[in-house]
Amino acid sequence: MKKVGIILAMDEELEAVAHHLQNATRKKVFELVFHSGRIGNCDCVLVKCGIGKVNAARTTQVLIDHFKVDTVFNIGVAGGVANDLNIGDIVVGTTLVQHDFDITSFGHEKGYISGVGRFLRTDETLLEMIKTVSQSDDFRQIHIREGVIASGDIFCTDRHMSQKIHDKFDALCVEMEGASIAQVCHLCGIPFMVLRSISDIPNGNNEIDFAQFLQTSSDIVAKMLVKILELSK
Repeated sequence: MKKVGIILAMDEELEAVAHHLQNATRKKVFELVFHSGRIGNCDCVLVKCGIGKVNAARTTQVLIDHFKVDTVFNIGVAGGVANDLNIGDIVVGTTLVQHDFDITSFGHEKGYISGVGRFLRTDETLLEMIKTVSQSDDFRQIHIREGVIASGDIFCTDRHMSQKIHDKFDALCVEMEGASIAQVCHLCGIPFMVLRSISDIPNGNNEIDFAQFLQTSSDIVAKMLVKILELSK
């Protein structure tokens, strides 16, 4: 990885990574603030996209066009929908899907996008790097799962809805940006990786859990990203 783009939705997620950035500079493009510098062995560009799929997709394209990154990471927090996930666990997105994309009226499965497909697969080289990092001493005590991350323009608080998303897509967690970033990267031929730390679980109290554990979960997943960049050649 020569030049890495890192997209985050919220200030807390950005700050968890930004303090690792060495020799940082800032540049504004279309009112988006891009932070350039170095983490580990990689030149990096960090940017906060804002919440939601349109914000994320727009930011991804600006990042690719203006900064010529060759790899894109999206990291942050997510709501767990698999029964064996708890707050602070990490989910590695092997595949991404937009759970709210629906053209089933035309005979397609839920989540299918014309010209793209239903699931977007993460780059295999990046997945191998994750496996190496997961086995390091820093992460032996953290529960790490690999699987489907489902994105949609919904902050999922309803247990019934979260169960439907889990059952329909075999999803481990839900968030609001990853799959749209994956789609733009796929269309531009850029390898991508989505990493999420669980900040809440649909349980009737997850708005409270989210606020309480946002920073802690952001720090956990930022630590994993930094380790990946430090090991990268």
